[in-house]
Amino acid sequence: MGDKKRTRLMYCTLTDQCYREVSLAQRPLRIVSLVPSQTELLVDLGLEEHLVGITRFCVHPAGLTDRVAIMGGTKKVVEARLREAQPDLIICNKEENTPEIVLMCDHIAPTYVSDVSNLDDALEMIHDLGKLTGAGFKAKSLARNIQMNFNHLPKITSTKKALYLIWKNPYMSVGKDTFIHDMMVHAGLENILKDELRYPELTLELMVALKPEVILFSSEPYAFTDEDLDEVEQAFKTAGMEIPQCTLVDGELFSWYGSRLLKVPAYLESFRS
Repeated sequence: MGDKKRTRLMYCTLTDQCYREVSLAQRPLRIVSLVPSQTELLVDLGLEEHLVGITRFCVHPAGLTDRVAIMGGTKKVVEARLREAQPDLIICNKEENTPEIVLMCDHIAPTYVSDVSNLDDALEMIHDLGKLTGAGFKAKSLARNIQMNFNHLPKITSTKKALYLIWKNPYMSVGKDTFIHDMMVHAGLENILKDELRYPELTLELMVALKPEVILFSSEPYAFTDEDLDEVEQAFKTAGMEIPQCTLVDGELFSWYGSRLLKVPAYLESFRS
C-alpha cells in the first residue's frame, strides 16, 4: 500500500477576541503573558510552572517577577528575550500591547489577543484561556463564581454622577467603551463622560464645568495622592462650586479583568450605598 497522508489533529483551535484564529498542536507547556491581569489569572488557574515570560508590571502574585523571566514592559518587549523563552503560547491584549508587539509575537508562537471592554468580555476571555491551556474546568468554575458574585450585588436604588481619573498632566478619564466604565455601572455610578470614547483628556476648568457629584482618583496607572485631591477640591472652591466627594480608589479592582474579579463585587458594593 502506498503511503497515506494523515492530517495531524490540533489540540485546540479558537478565534480570539480580535477575530484571529489561534491554533495549538498540543497543550502549551511554555507560556508567555504580556498582560498583568491575565498573568495573575494564569497563576490562579494553576499554570505558574508553565510561565516562562512575563512583564515587569505582572506584580501579582507577589514575587512572581523574581521567579519568572521578564520580557520587558507591556508597550516595549525585548524580542531577543521573547525568542529565548521559546514559548508555545503568548498571551496579549489589544489595549495593553501595541500592534507591533502582537505582530512580533505572531512570528514567534501562536498568540491569543484579548479585547475586554466589559464583564461579559472578561468571562469569555477566562473561558478561552482555560480551553487553550488545558485548565478548562478551573476556568469554568472561576467564571461561574465571578458571575455569581456580581449577580448577588444589591439592587441599585440611586446613582451619582461620577468622574473617574486615571492620569494627571494631562488629566485623563474614561469613556463608555472601557472596562472601567462597565465597573462604574456595576458600582451604581453614572459615568459623567458616558458619551465619550476611550480616554478623554480634561482640564481642571472642564472638570469643574462637568459638575460631578463624585470624583474617583485611581491608584493606577497614575498613583493619585491626597495632595491631588486637595488640588482638585481647591479648583471647585475657587470657582464657587459645590465640592464633589473625592475618593482614592483601588485601580486594580476597577480595571483588572482576570481572577481579581472575584474580589470586585464586594468592593463595588460600598459605592452603591
